[in-house]
Amino acid sequence: MTELAIQAHNLGKDFRHVKAVQSLNLEIPRSQIYGFLGPNGSGKTTAIRMLCGLLTPTTGDINVLGFSIPEEAEALRFNVGYMTQKFSLFEDLTVGENLQFMADIYTLERKFKQQRIGHVTERYELEGFMKQRAGTLSGGQKQRLALAAATLHEPELLFLDEPTSAVDPENRRAFWEALFDLVDEGTTILVSTHYMDEAERCHALAILDKGSLVAEGSPAELQAGIDASIVLVESDQPRQAGKLLEQQAFVHSSAQVGNILRVMVAKDEDKPATAVADVINRAGLDLKHCDITKPGLEDVFVAATRKRKITA
Repeated sequence: MTELAIQAHNLGKDFRHVKAVQSLNLEIPRSQIYGFLGPNGSGKTTAIRMLCGLLTPTTGDINVLGFSIPEEAEALRFNVGYMTQKFSLFEDLTVGENLQFMADIYTLERKFKQQRIGHVTERYELEGFMKQRAGTLSGGQKQRLALAAATLHEPELLFLDEPTSAVDPENRRAFWEALFDLVDEGTTILVSTHYMDEAERCHALAILDKGSLVAEGSPAELQAGIDASIVLVESDQPRQAGKLLEQQAFVHSSAQVGNILRVMVAKDEDKPATAVADVINRAGLDLKHCDITKPGLEDVFVAATRKRKITA
């Protein structure tokens, strides 16, 4: 039986008349990267803050690493790390001073403290910045410092709230490689993102929309289980073709990338590519290519949120 790091049942959070999270059920295995995928306002941050004991839920039960939350949140904090979306360390302190401060917050013993600071500064390539004020670091350097601070006390579980939103693609790639190193060492990671390429790197995902869980599974499972067909259309008139297709009852949506359209077609359409081609040809628009293609996570998200709106 798989050992779980996080269990949540019927988790909900209301802010007056706003239901930020509602009826969220989670079972997250240890030593995996589990992702929250969703747009801004989907409830990702609120859910993370409840799971790590920073917010008291309106409804539901939470167990994290064997601790009942929020009742045992104080005991839990020594076993988890939390990296916020916005850089939250002290910008007027140096890199070294920030790490010393965080080591004291986690009450690390003096000998072990220096050993851990030395380890994370080497691991995240911070040796040359120890006397530099954190506020003067680049986005990628701040990200490495934040991860070093969050892992200083060797937490079993790491919460990352959109950690790569302010860094370039090269630093994003390096950051994810560092996350997989942590997982290999036994750390469980819960990361929120709105980047599809990052979501594809997670072992499993929960897709959130307006506070609700709309789909869950591994990226491969989600793509295989999509409730739609995806048709790839190449045309010199993609804008006209897209607008025309979106007027058809069997078409859920279309998205343009250059001269290419990704058209989402109802699952019950027997020959989706033929149906799409017929619409374009009857209108006398240019059509160079039209065929079924493999769905991506963005397609999965659009299909899942569309289904929820229809059934709501």
